[in-house]
Amino acid sequence: MNLLLFASTFALGLAIALASKRNIKNKEEIEREFWERERVANNTRRQPLDDLAYIKLPMDIFPMELLPDVPRVEEYRQTILSLSELPIVNFTGFTNTDLKLRYGAPNINLLTAYDQSYTLLVRTLQQWAQALYDGGYPKEACQLLEFSVSTGTDVSATYRLLCKIYQEQGTPEKIADLYPIAETLNSANQKLIVGILQEADGSSV
Repeated sequence: MNLLLFASTFALGLAIALASKRNIKNKEEIEREFWERERVANNTRRQPLDDLAYIKLPMDIFPMELLPDVPRVEEYRQTILSLSELPIVNFTGFTNTDLKLRYGAPNINLLTAYDQSYTLLVRTLQQWAQALYDGGYPKEACQLLEFSVSTGTDVSATYRLLCKIYQEQGTPEKIADLYPIAETLNSANQKLIVGILQEADGSSV
């Protein structure tokens, strides 16, 4: 089974599970609608990619010189250097079907590569920031985390560590600035992340 077929089948299973749980539609109707949408998507011609929100890495804020003797940090730096030469787009929350309908089936492999680069980016930034924080560089860790948040990351640990740094730096009011981003995330982690912010600033019920 190829990757795209697996992704479509997985998405179908998820849709059916959600519909069954909520008693919205029966399984047969959900399946019929899903595969019809997939059929249309697979026949959508290639579309321009002019409106893609490409992410440019601000290399000047990345502390490439810190912790040079820590092997894992060197791996993070090399990953970021590699990613800086690649197109990166955040497609979190969008299925392959969504992307094919919008940009055409012939573009799906390209778009998937862009999204995989984004996933690697935000995961690497989180790991790098944690290493910097643990190594005594909270300011530099904060820079990485804030950039990651600005791209719309849904890595919950990023928000948790950033809130912790804000509190330790005596700037807890900055947590409020994270809400507009967190509340509009197109992700299954959206509620979890909002909860992290509420817990951090003491506004949770």
